[in-house]
Amino acid sequence: MKTVKFICIAFIFFVSALKANAQKDTLRVMAYNVLNYGQYPTCQGPNGIYHNYLDTIVKFTDPDVISLEKMASITPYGGQAPVGWGDSILKYALNTAFPARYAVCPYSNISAADNINMLFYNQNKLGYLAIVCSYANTTDFNTYKFYYKDPNISTTHDTTFIYFTINHDQSGTDPTLRNAQILGEMQQVQNRFHHLPNMLNMGDFNTRSSTEGCYQTLVNPADTNYRFYDPPFYPDNKIIYPANYDASPGSFTKFLTTSTRQYGDTPNTCGTSGGAKGWYDHIFVSPWVVNNANYVRYIPNSYRVIGNDGNRLGFSINTMYPVANTSAPATVLNALFQMSNKYPVMVDLEVTSNTTGTSLPDPEIPLGLNNSEILQDHVYIVNPVSSNLTMNFSSSIIGKTVFVECYDIYGRLLIGRKILIHNQITILPFEYKTGIYFIKLFEEGTILYNGKIVKE
Repeated sequence: MKTVKFICIAFIFFVSALKANAQKDTLRVMAYNVLNYGQYPTCQGPNGIYHNYLDTIVKFTDPDVISLEKMASITPYGGQAPVGWGDSILKYALNTAFPARYAVCPYSNISAADNINMLFYNQNKLGYLAIVCSYANTTDFNTYKFYYKDPNISTTHDTTFIYFTINHDQSGTDPTLRNAQILGEMQQVQNRFHHLPNMLNMGDFNTRSSTEGCYQTLVNPADTNYRFYDPPFYPDNKIIYPANYDASPGSFTKFLTTSTRQYGDTPNTCGTSGGAKGWYDHIFVSPWVVNNANYVRYIPNSYRVIGNDGNRLGFSINTMYPVANTSAPATVLNALFQMSNKYPVMVDLEVTSNTTGTSLPDPEIPLGLNNSEILQDHVYIVNPVSSNLTMNFSSSIIGKTVFVECYDIYGRLLIGRKILIHNQITILPFEYKTGIYFIKLFEEGTILYNGKIVKE
Protein backbone atom coordinates (compact mmCIF):
# COMPACT_ATOMS: atom_id res chain seq x y z
CA MET A 1 0.00 0.00 0.00
CA LYS A 2 2.83 2.38 0.87
CA THR A 3 4.51 1.58 -2.46
CA VAL A 4 1.33 2.41 -4.41
CA LYS A 5 0.91 5.64 -2.47
CA PHE A 6 4.51 6.62 -3.20
CA ILE A 7 4.07 5.92 -6.93
CA CYS A 8 0.91 8.08 -7.05
CA ILE A 9 2.61 10.97 -5.27
CA ALA A 10 5.63 10.66 -7.55
CA PHE A 11 3.38 10.72 -10.63
CA ILE A 12 1.60 13.85 -9.40
CA PHE A 13 4.95 15.58 -8.89
CA PHE A 14 6.10 14.40 -12.33
CA VAL A 15 3.00 15.83 -14.07
CA SER A 16 3.34 19.08 -12.11
CA ALA A 17 6.98 19.34 -13.16
CA LEU A 18 6.03 18.81 -16.80
CA LYS A 19 3.49 21.61 -16.63
CA ALA A 20 5.90 23.92 -14.84
CA ASN A 21 8.56 23.36 -17.52
CA ALA A 22 6.18 23.65 -20.46
CA GLN A 23 7.07 26.07 -23.25
CA LYS A 24 5.15 29.32 -23.38
CA ASP A 25 4.30 31.29 -26.47
CA THR A 26 2.60 34.65 -27.04
CA LEU A 27 -0.23 35.34 -29.46
CA ARG A 28 -0.75 39.02 -30.21
CA VAL A 29 -4.30 39.73 -31.37
CA MET A 30 -5.41 42.91 -33.17
CA ALA A 31 -8.86 44.18 -34.20
CA TYR A 32 -8.90 47.09 -36.62
CA ASN A 33 -11.66 48.91 -38.53
CA VAL A 34 -9.92 49.88 -41.78
CA LEU A 35 -12.55 52.24 -43.23
CA ASN A 36 -13.49 50.59 -46.56
CA TYR A 37 -9.94 49.51 -47.38
CA GLY A 38 -10.09 48.12 -50.92
CA GLN A 39 -12.95 50.32 -52.10
CA TYR A 40 -13.00 51.29 -55.77
CA PRO A 41 -13.26 54.01 -56.79
CA THR A 42 -11.34 54.90 -53.67
CA CYS A 43 -12.42 57.54 -51.21
CA GLN A 44 -9.13 57.74 -49.33
CA GLY A 45 -6.55 57.10 -52.02
CA PRO A 46 -4.87 54.40 -54.15
CA ASN A 47 -4.97 50.98 -52.53
CA GLY A 48 -1.27 50.49 -53.20
CA ILE A 49 -0.48 53.38 -50.87
CA TYR A 50 -2.75 51.93 -48.21
CA HIS A 51 -0.98 48.59 -48.46
CA ASN A 52 2.15 50.48 -47.43
CA TYR A 53 0.38 52.10 -44.48
CA LEU A 54 -0.84 48.72 -43.27
CA ASP A 55 2.65 47.26 -43.73
CA THR A 56 4.04 50.01 -41.47
CA ILE A 57 1.38 49.39 -38.81
CA VAL A 58 1.87 45.61 -38.85
CA LYS A 59 5.65 45.88 -38.58
CA PHE A 60 5.19 47.96 -35.44
CA THR A 61 2.41 45.94 -33.79
CA ASP A 62 3.72 42.46 -34.80
CA PRO A 63 0.33 40.69 -34.51
CA ASP A 64 -0.38 36.96 -34.90
CA VAL A 65 -4.12 37.38 -35.48
CA ILE A 66 -5.52 40.38 -37.39
CA SER A 67 -9.20 41.13 -37.74
CA LEU A 68 -9.80 43.79 -40.38
CA GLU A 69 -13.35 45.11 -40.10
CA LYS A 70 -15.24 47.28 -42.58
CA MET A 71 -13.24 46.04 -45.53
CA ALA A 72 -14.71 46.86 -48.92
CA SER A 73 -16.80 43.85 -49.96
CA ILE A 74 -15.42 41.76 -52.78
CA THR A 75 -16.86 41.99 -56.30
CA PRO A 76 -18.93 38.75 -56.58
CA TYR A 77 -20.89 39.84 -53.52
CA GLY A 78 -21.88 43.21 -54.92
CA GLY A 79 -18.94 45.14 -53.49
CA GLN A 80 -16.15 47.18 -54.97
CA ALA A 81 -12.97 45.38 -53.93
CA PRO A 82 -11.33 43.22 -56.61
CA VAL A 83 -11.46 39.43 -56.67
CA GLY A 84 -8.49 38.12 -54.69
CA TRP A 85 -8.42 41.21 -52.53
CA GLY A 86 -7.50 39.22 -49.40
CA ASP A 87 -4.57 37.63 -51.22
CA SER A 88 -3.35 41.03 -52.39
CA ILE A 89 -3.30 42.23 -48.77
CA LEU A 90 -1.18 39.20 -47.91
CA LYS A 91 1.18 39.85 -50.81
CA TYR A 92 1.57 43.61 -50.61
CA ALA A 93 1.01 44.46 -46.93
CA LEU A 94 1.15 41.66 -44.37
CA ASN A 95 3.75 39.30 -45.76
CA THR A 96 5.94 42.19 -46.82
CA ALA A 97 6.05 43.13 -43.15
CA PHE A 98 6.80 39.53 -42.07
CA PRO A 99 7.56 37.27 -45.04
CA ALA A 100 5.55 34.02 -45.30
CA ARG A 101 3.92 34.54 -41.90
CA TYR A 102 0.29 35.24 -42.69
CA ALA A 103 -2.64 33.41 -44.27
CA VAL A 104 -6.24 34.55 -44.74
CA CYS A 105 -9.43 32.79 -43.64
CA PRO A 106 -12.46 32.33 -45.89
CA TYR A 107 -14.94 35.20 -45.65
CA SER A 108 -18.68 35.48 -46.15
CA ASN A 109 -21.17 38.13 -47.19
CA ILE A 110 -24.54 36.43 -46.85
CA SER A 111 -26.06 39.79 -45.92
CA ALA A 112 -24.86 41.31 -49.24
CA ALA A 113 -23.35 44.27 -47.39
CA ASP A 114 -21.08 46.86 -48.97
CA ASN A 115 -18.38 45.94 -46.43
CA ILE A 116 -17.06 42.71 -44.93
CA ASN A 117 -14.78 41.48 -42.16
CA MET A 118 -11.66 39.43 -42.88
CA LEU A 119 -9.40 37.48 -40.54
CA PHE A 120 -5.67 36.94 -41.09
CA TYR A 121 -3.44 34.72 -38.94
CA ASN A 122 0.11 33.57 -38.31
CA GLN A 123 0.17 30.18 -40.05
CA ASN A 124 3.36 29.23 -38.21
CA LYS A 125 1.50 29.26 -34.88
CA LEU A 126 -2.13 28.54 -35.77
CA GLY A 127 -4.00 26.22 -38.07
CA TYR A 128 -7.37 27.31 -39.45
CA LEU A 129 -10.20 24.77 -39.15
CA ALA A 130 -13.59 26.24 -40.01
CA ILE A 131 -16.24 28.93 -39.60
CA VAL A 132 -18.34 27.28 -36.87
CA CYS A 133 -20.98 30.02 -36.41
CA SER A 134 -22.33 32.53 -38.88
CA TYR A 135 -25.04 35.14 -38.44
CA ALA A 136 -26.18 37.69 -41.02
CA ASN A 137 -27.85 40.98 -40.08
CA THR A 138 -26.84 43.96 -42.24
CA THR A 139 -23.29 42.54 -42.10
CA ASP A 140 -21.97 39.02 -41.40
CA PHE A 141 -20.82 37.91 -37.94
CA ASN A 142 -18.59 34.81 -38.07
CA THR A 143 -16.85 32.65 -35.46
CA TYR A 144 -13.57 31.13 -36.67
CA LYS A 145 -11.99 28.01 -35.20
CA PHE A 146 -8.22 27.45 -34.96
CA TYR A 147 -5.92 24.92 -33.37
CA TYR A 148 -2.61 25.87 -31.81
CA LYS A 149 0.44 24.28 -33.47
CA ASP A 150 1.81 22.95 -30.21
CA PRO A 151 5.51 21.94 -30.40
CA ASN A 152 4.66 18.71 -28.55
CA ILE A 153 1.78 17.69 -30.76
CA SER A 154 3.65 14.81 -32.40
CA THR A 155 4.21 13.12 -29.04
CA THR A 156 1.22 14.16 -26.92
CA HIS A 157 -1.32 14.00 -29.79
CA ASP A 158 -3.15 16.88 -28.15
CA THR A 159 -3.47 20.62 -28.56
CA THR A 160 -5.97 23.37 -27.80
CA PHE A 161 -8.55 25.19 -29.89
CA ILE A 162 -9.00 28.96 -30.05
CA TYR A 163 -12.06 30.73 -31.48
CA PHE A 164 -12.39 34.31 -32.75
CA THR A 165 -15.78 35.97 -33.28
CA ILE A 166 -15.56 39.04 -35.52
CA ASN A 167 -17.94 42.01 -35.40
CA HIS A 168 -18.79 45.24 -37.15
CA ASP A 169 -22.02 46.52 -35.59
CA GLN A 170 -24.38 49.15 -36.88
CA SER A 171 -23.18 52.68 -36.13
CA GLY A 172 -25.32 55.61 -34.96
CA THR A 173 -26.89 56.85 -31.77
CA ASP A 174 -29.85 54.43 -32.00
CA PRO A 175 -28.66 51.09 -30.54
CA THR A 176 -31.67 49.03 -31.66
CA LEU A 177 -30.06 47.30 -34.64
CA ARG A 178 -26.70 46.58 -33.01
CA ASN A 179 -28.53 45.17 -29.98
CA ALA A 180 -30.29 42.75 -32.35
CA GLN A 181 -27.04 41.95 -34.14
CA ILE A 182 -25.16 40.86 -31.02
CA LEU A 183 -28.18 39.04 -29.64
CA GLY A 184 -28.45 37.06 -32.86
CA GLU A 185 -24.72 36.40 -32.93
CA MET A 186 -24.74 35.08 -29.36
CA GLN A 187 -27.76 32.89 -30.03
CA GLN A 188 -25.70 31.18 -32.72
CA VAL A 189 -22.81 30.77 -30.28
CA GLN A 190 -25.13 29.24 -27.67
CA ASN A 191 -26.43 26.79 -30.26
CA ARG A 192 -22.85 25.72 -31.03
CA PHE A 193 -21.25 25.51 -27.57
CA HIS A 194 -22.22 24.08 -24.19
CA HIS A 195 -20.36 27.07 -22.70
CA LEU A 196 -17.73 29.51 -23.95
CA PRO A 197 -14.43 27.88 -24.97
CA ASN A 198 -11.14 29.72 -25.49
CA MET A 199 -12.85 32.53 -27.38
CA LEU A 200 -12.29 36.20 -28.18
CA ASN A 201 -15.18 38.36 -29.39
CA MET A 202 -13.74 41.40 -31.10
CA GLY A 203 -14.22 44.23 -33.54
CA ASP A 204 -16.01 47.55 -33.88
CA PHE A 205 -19.16 47.38 -31.72
CA ASN A 206 -20.08 51.08 -32.08
CA THR A 207 -21.36 51.13 -28.50
CA ARG A 208 -21.86 54.48 -26.79
CA SER A 209 -21.99 53.13 -23.23
CA SER A 210 -21.74 49.93 -21.21
CA THR A 211 -25.50 49.96 -20.59
CA GLU A 212 -26.39 49.35 -24.25
CA GLY A 213 -28.19 46.11 -24.89
CA CYS A 214 -25.51 44.62 -27.14
CA TYR A 215 -22.79 45.31 -24.58
CA GLN A 216 -24.89 43.81 -21.78
CA THR A 217 -25.59 40.73 -23.91
CA LEU A 218 -21.84 40.07 -23.86
CA VAL A 219 -20.83 40.97 -20.30
CA ASN A 220 -24.04 40.32 -18.37
CA PRO A 221 -26.08 37.62 -20.17
CA ALA A 222 -28.97 35.75 -18.60
CA ASP A 223 -27.00 32.51 -18.98
CA THR A 224 -23.59 33.13 -17.39
CA ASN A 225 -22.09 30.20 -19.34
CA TYR A 226 -21.86 32.71 -22.20
CA ARG A 227 -20.43 35.70 -20.35
CA PHE A 228 -17.46 37.61 -21.78
CA TYR A 229 -15.13 40.02 -20.00
CA ASP A 230 -13.92 43.40 -21.24
CA PRO A 231 -10.29 43.42 -19.99
CA PRO A 232 -9.94 47.07 -18.86
CA PHE A 233 -12.92 46.46 -16.53
CA TYR A 234 -12.00 42.88 -15.62
CA PRO A 235 -9.53 41.32 -15.06
CA ASP A 236 -7.37 44.48 -15.28
CA ASN A 237 -9.68 46.49 -12.96
CA LYS A 238 -8.57 49.83 -14.40
CA ILE A 239 -12.11 51.22 -14.66
CA ILE A 240 -15.51 50.29 -13.26
CA TYR A 241 -19.08 50.01 -14.53
CA PRO A 242 -21.27 51.77 -15.51
CA ALA A 243 -19.34 53.59 -18.21
CA ASN A 244 -20.74 56.20 -20.59
CA TYR A 245 -18.04 56.89 -23.18
CA ASP A 246 -20.10 59.43 -25.10
CA ALA A 247 -21.12 61.53 -22.13
CA SER A 248 -17.78 61.39 -20.30
CA PRO A 249 -14.97 60.58 -22.78
CA GLY A 250 -12.46 62.32 -20.53
CA SER A 251 -12.79 59.44 -18.06
CA PHE A 252 -11.61 56.92 -20.65
CA THR A 253 -8.94 58.77 -22.61
CA LYS A 254 -6.52 55.80 -22.94
CA PHE A 255 -9.27 53.59 -24.36
CA LEU A 256 -10.85 55.92 -26.94
CA THR A 257 -10.71 54.50 -30.47
CA THR A 258 -12.62 57.06 -32.58
CA SER A 259 -11.33 59.20 -34.25
CA THR A 260 -7.67 59.40 -35.25
CA ARG A 261 -8.60 62.63 -37.07
CA GLN A 262 -9.53 66.00 -35.64
CA TYR A 263 -10.92 67.51 -38.85
CA GLY A 264 -13.47 66.16 -41.31
CA ASP A 265 -11.52 67.15 -44.42
CA THR A 266 -8.01 66.00 -43.39
CA PRO A 267 -6.52 63.78 -44.74
CA ASN A 268 -9.80 63.18 -46.63
CA THR A 269 -13.56 63.33 -46.09
CA CYS A 270 -14.11 59.57 -45.72
CA GLY A 271 -14.28 59.05 -41.96
CA THR A 272 -15.51 60.77 -38.82
CA SER A 273 -13.76 63.73 -37.26
CA GLY A 274 -13.47 65.19 -33.75
CA GLY A 275 -10.36 63.38 -32.56
CA ALA A 276 -10.47 60.61 -29.95
CA LYS A 277 -13.91 60.92 -28.40
CA GLY A 278 -15.58 57.50 -28.56
CA TRP A 279 -14.76 53.94 -27.48
CA TYR A 280 -16.29 51.69 -30.09
CA ASP A 281 -13.65 48.98 -30.57
CA HIS A 282 -13.23 46.17 -28.04
CA ILE A 283 -11.73 42.72 -27.58
CA PHE A 284 -13.82 40.65 -25.16
CA VAL A 285 -12.34 37.46 -23.67
CA SER A 286 -14.05 34.34 -22.33
CA PRO A 287 -13.71 33.05 -18.74
CA TRP A 288 -11.52 30.17 -19.92
CA VAL A 289 -9.04 32.70 -21.32
CA VAL A 290 -9.14 34.90 -18.21
CA ASN A 291 -8.67 31.92 -15.88
CA ASN A 292 -6.10 30.03 -17.99
CA ALA A 293 -8.40 27.00 -17.95
CA ASN A 294 -7.16 25.32 -21.12
CA TYR A 295 -3.63 26.39 -22.08
CA VAL A 296 -4.58 29.93 -23.21
CA ARG A 297 -4.35 32.93 -20.86
CA TYR A 298 -5.07 36.63 -21.28
CA ILE A 299 -1.90 38.44 -20.19
CA PRO A 300 -2.99 41.00 -17.57
CA ASN A 301 -2.90 44.65 -18.62
CA SER A 302 -2.07 43.77 -22.23
CA TYR A 303 -5.22 45.40 -23.65
CA ARG A 304 -4.12 48.55 -25.47
CA VAL A 305 -5.18 51.07 -28.09
CA ILE A 306 -2.35 51.43 -30.59
CA GLY A 307 -1.26 55.04 -31.01
CA ASN A 308 -3.41 56.45 -28.21
CA ASP A 309 -1.19 57.95 -25.51
CA GLY A 310 -4.15 59.12 -23.42
CA ASN A 311 -3.76 62.72 -24.60
CA ARG A 312 -5.76 62.55 -27.85
CA LEU A 313 -9.19 63.71 -26.59
CA GLY A 314 -10.37 66.04 -29.38
CA PHE A 315 -7.03 65.89 -31.24
CA SER A 316 -5.55 63.97 -34.16
CA ILE A 317 -3.22 61.08 -33.47
CA ASN A 318 -0.20 62.81 -34.99
CA THR A 319 -0.49 66.39 -33.72
CA MET A 320 1.87 68.06 -31.29
CA TYR A 321 -1.11 69.21 -29.21
CA PRO A 322 -1.71 69.09 -26.33
CA VAL A 323 1.63 67.23 -26.18
CA ALA A 324 3.67 65.28 -28.69
CA ASN A 325 2.49 61.69 -29.11
CA THR A 326 5.43 59.42 -28.29
CA SER A 327 3.47 56.15 -28.04
CA ALA A 328 4.74 55.09 -31.49
CA PRO A 329 7.24 56.31 -34.09
CA ALA A 330 6.09 59.24 -36.23
CA THR A 331 5.88 57.01 -39.33
CA VAL A 332 3.48 54.68 -37.52
CA LEU A 333 1.34 57.54 -36.21
CA ASN A 334 1.10 58.96 -39.72
CA ALA A 335 0.17 55.53 -41.14
CA LEU A 336 -2.60 55.18 -38.52
CA PHE A 337 -3.83 58.70 -39.31
CA GLN A 338 -3.95 57.95 -43.03
CA MET A 339 -5.23 54.35 -42.87
CA SER A 340 -8.46 54.86 -40.93
CA ASN A 341 -10.38 57.09 -38.58
CA LYS A 342 -10.24 54.20 -36.06
CA TYR A 343 -7.47 53.16 -33.71
CA PRO A 344 -6.57 49.44 -33.64
CA VAL A 345 -6.98 47.58 -30.34
CA MET A 346 -4.82 44.67 -29.17
CA VAL A 347 -4.44 42.03 -26.48
CA ASP A 348 -1.73 39.45 -25.80
CA LEU A 349 -2.42 35.81 -25.02
CA GLU A 350 -0.01 33.41 -23.37
CA VAL A 351 -0.24 29.87 -24.76
CA THR A 352 1.31 27.06 -22.74
CA SER A 353 2.45 23.98 -24.63
CA ASN A 354 0.71 20.74 -23.73
CA THR A 355 3.30 18.38 -22.22
CA THR A 356 0.84 15.96 -20.61
CA GLY A 357 -1.41 15.07 -23.53
CA THR A 358 -4.52 16.14 -21.63
CA SER A 359 -6.82 19.10 -22.07
CA LEU A 360 -10.35 20.04 -21.07
CA PRO A 361 -13.10 18.64 -23.30
CA ASP A 362 -13.92 21.12 -26.03
CA PRO A 363 -17.46 22.47 -25.45
CA GLU A 364 -18.32 22.61 -29.15
CA ILE A 365 -21.53 20.89 -30.28
CA PRO A 366 -21.43 19.28 -33.75
CA LEU A 367 -23.56 21.04 -36.33
CA GLY A 368 -27.12 19.78 -36.53
CA LEU A 369 -27.21 18.42 -32.98
CA ASN A 370 -28.93 19.84 -29.95
CA ASN A 371 -27.21 20.74 -26.69
CA SER A 372 -27.56 17.22 -25.27
CA GLU A 373 -25.24 15.37 -22.97
CA ILE A 374 -22.13 13.89 -24.57
CA LEU A 375 -22.11 10.16 -23.82
CA GLN A 376 -18.44 9.58 -24.54
CA ASP A 377 -18.30 6.80 -21.95
CA HIS A 378 -20.47 4.66 -24.30
CA VAL A 379 -17.69 4.59 -26.91
CA TYR A 380 -13.98 3.85 -26.70
CA ILE A 381 -11.80 4.44 -29.76
CA VAL A 382 -8.36 2.88 -29.99
CA ASN A 383 -5.95 5.82 -30.25
CA PRO A 384 -3.46 6.23 -31.96
CA VAL A 385 -4.98 4.73 -35.11
CA SER A 386 -3.13 2.53 -37.58
CA SER A 387 -4.73 1.38 -40.84
CA ASN A 388 -8.07 0.76 -39.13
CA LEU A 389 -10.38 2.82 -36.94
CA THR A 390 -11.41 0.51 -34.08
CA MET A 391 -14.50 1.55 -32.11
CA ASN A 392 -15.64 -0.24 -28.95
CA PHE A 393 -19.32 0.32 -28.08
CA SER A 394 -21.14 -0.42 -24.83
CA SER A 395 -23.84 -3.09 -24.99
CA SER A 396 -26.58 -0.43 -24.90
CA ILE A 397 -25.55 0.70 -28.41
CA ILE A 398 -25.95 -2.77 -30.00
CA GLY A 399 -28.75 -2.74 -32.54
CA LYS A 400 -28.74 1.03 -32.95
CA THR A 401 -27.76 3.11 -35.96
CA VAL A 402 -24.76 5.36 -35.40
CA PHE A 403 -23.59 8.20 -37.62
CA VAL A 404 -19.80 8.38 -37.99
CA GLU A 405 -18.05 11.56 -39.16
CA CYS A 406 -14.32 12.16 -39.51
CA TYR A 407 -12.75 15.52 -40.36
CA ASP A 408 -9.16 16.49 -41.09
CA ILE A 409 -7.50 19.52 -39.48
CA TYR A 410 -8.79 21.71 -42.33
CA GLY A 411 -12.39 20.85 -41.51
CA ARG A 412 -12.87 18.64 -44.59
CA LEU A 413 -15.27 15.72 -44.16
CA LEU A 414 -13.42 12.46 -44.90
CA ILE A 415 -15.91 9.94 -43.52
CA GLY A 416 -19.66 10.38 -43.31
CA ARG A 417 -21.36 7.03 -42.75
CA LYS A 418 -24.44 5.54 -41.15
CA ILE A 419 -23.66 2.21 -39.49
CA LEU A 420 -25.93 -0.34 -37.81
CA ILE A 421 -23.98 -1.59 -34.80
CA HIS A 422 -24.06 -5.41 -34.66
CA ASN A 423 -21.13 -6.02 -32.32
CA GLN A 424 -19.38 -4.21 -29.50
CA ILE A 425 -16.27 -3.88 -31.68
CA THR A 426 -16.69 -2.14 -35.06
CA ILE A 427 -13.76 -1.58 -37.42
CA LEU A 428 -13.55 0.83 -40.35
CA PRO A 429 -10.60 1.16 -42.76
CA PHE A 430 -8.61 4.34 -42.17
CA GLU A 431 -6.24 4.79 -45.09
CA TYR A 432 -5.29 8.40 -44.45
CA LYS A 433 -1.89 9.97 -43.97
CA THR A 434 -0.22 10.56 -40.61
CA GLY A 435 -1.74 13.43 -38.64
CA ILE A 436 -4.54 14.62 -36.37
CA TYR A 437 -8.20 13.94 -37.15
CA PHE A 438 -11.53 14.63 -35.44
CA ILE A 439 -14.14 11.93 -34.90
CA LYS A 440 -17.81 12.55 -34.14
CA LEU A 441 -20.31 9.78 -33.40
CA PHE A 442 -23.97 10.44 -32.73
CA GLU A 443 -27.23 8.54 -32.51
CA GLU A 444 -30.70 10.13 -32.72
CA GLY A 445 -29.44 13.59 -31.75
CA THR A 446 -27.29 12.36 -28.86
CA ILE A 447 -23.53 12.80 -29.14
CA LEU A 448 -21.77 9.53 -28.37
CA TYR A 449 -18.22 10.67 -29.01
CA ASN A 450 -16.53 13.93 -30.02
CA GLY A 451 -12.74 13.87 -29.89
CA LYS A 452 -9.35 13.85 -31.55
CA ILE A 453 -7.46 10.87 -32.88
CA VAL A 454 -3.94 10.53 -34.25
CA LYS A 455 -3.02 8.47 -37.28
CA GLU A 456 0.50 7.08 -36.95
